[in-house]
Amino acid sequence: MPTARLTIDPHFTVGRIDRRVFGGFVEHLGRHVYDGIYEPGHPTADAEGFRQDVIELVKELGVSTIRYPGGNFVSGFRWEDSVGPRDRRPRRLDLAWHSTETNEVGLHEFDDWLAKVGSDLMLAVNLGTRGTLEALDLLEYTNISGGTTLSQRRIDNGRADAFGVKMWCLGNEMDGPWQLGHRSADDYGKIASQTAKAMRQLDPSVELVVCGSSSAHMPTFGEWERVVLTHTYDDVDYISCHAYYEEKNGDLGSFLASAVDMDGFIETVVATADHVKAVVGSSKQIDISFDEWNVWYIDRFHGVDKIEGIDNWPVAPRLLEDVYSVADAVVFGNLMISLLRHADRVRSASLAQLVNVIAPIMTEPGGPAWKQTTFFPFSITSRLARGEALQLKLDAPTYSTAEYGEVPLVDAVATHDADSGASAVFLVNRSQTEPVTLTIDIASLGDVSVLESHLIADDDVYAKNTLEDRERVTLQTNDTATIAGGELTITLPPVSWTALSLG
Repeated sequence: MPTARLTIDPHFTVGRIDRRVFGGFVEHLGRHVYDGIYEPGHPTADAEGFRQDVIELVKELGVSTIRYPGGNFVSGFRWEDSVGPRDRRPRRLDLAWHSTETNEVGLHEFDDWLAKVGSDLMLAVNLGTRGTLEALDLLEYTNISGGTTLSQRRIDNGRADAFGVKMWCLGNEMDGPWQLGHRSADDYGKIASQTAKAMRQLDPSVELVVCGSSSAHMPTFGEWERVVLTHTYDDVDYISCHAYYEEKNGDLGSFLASAVDMDGFIETVVATADHVKAVVGSSKQIDISFDEWNVWYIDRFHGVDKIEGIDNWPVAPRLLEDVYSVADAVVFGNLMISLLRHADRVRSASLAQLVNVIAPIMTEPGGPAWKQTTFFPFSITSRLARGEALQLKLDAPTYSTAEYGEVPLVDAVATHDADSGASAVFLVNRSQTEPVTLTIDIASLGDVSVLESHLIADDDVYAKNTLEDRERVTLQTNDTATIAGGELTITLPPVSWTALSLG
């Protein structure tokens, strides 16, 4: 059996964990909003038409900030369509997902839903088909208390208090040729700078996210960040990263090492931002908003889901409804490890998405809601990871991958909250065949015990939860942990994710 060793010392920290790293993403896409969070005829629907079974699951998930309303959707979105009396809201064709948007759920309704699930609003503005003026109008509508035409319009629409939105995305994936209003880095950097300056004139307290690359594998990656930040460095607070991973051609070994790619993505963007900082002579630091990340079988979308036809614009079609396996959940948990490992620079992140659409929560119209396998690592990590992310000393055997070369069999991150004294460790075993015995030096934590242990593993790494078998995969207990002489020893099953709470 392979062995590995890990040393934890709370004196050596990476950075404080920002709670916004446990954010989510809701886009008007497929059945995310309609039949997902909103289904007035459902047995659990509340007076506003929101599914209370979904609300309870989102609360359990522990999502902090939710990015809205897109995504590709936002680049063709007219925000004015989403406010005012519902019976007067227009039906629009959404070019991004070839669907019809009814605007039945809009800004006010979505903010009401956020209050029910206990999350904060993160708004994206349309810099694809619209521009600075429309962004200013939306900011005035949401954040100015009163005394203007647009703030009065909000009041007349039933919201006396300002929404007070703090975090704003300046468009979405503007490097992508698929994006409505796609621009070059130079052109996008200019409009993003103009819009950021204008928004800060209206509300100096806003935090702004400029679009970085939609993938580390885009041909413009790196140069896009450099050019955009050269235009916007002193105007914004964050640059975005987006990354999706899937198993391709049966190469499970490379898929299990996806976090290696995420690590490199983050570190390259940080290096580029710091390079621009030096060139422009700025004293501020640009951090990362990793505001789209997940396992997503994009090839399946293009081959199966994609809607076409000039007269085919369905309402809330079944799109991107990936069903996740144990292997997907292990990779997912490893991506969360990567985000926490870079807590000094990754200050915000948004799981894309929440319900039905590449989501940890699935629903059936008129029927049940259930947890996908990916629900478990997010909910546990969100609850247990507190305080500071720690620098770790990890010694582990490696294995060979086609995509990433030699990769450690074990990956890990640990957190420590000095105020409560609580620590947490998150672990993955990437081996497809062998358990790994891991010894953790915890002497620096003092006299601690294992308060909780959680495990995702299965003899069938492709086991999934479905409508027909909603609890095929559940969260288990890893009861192999023992503590003696300042060391914790635990066995990690093949293709597994483990979380430990120590205190």
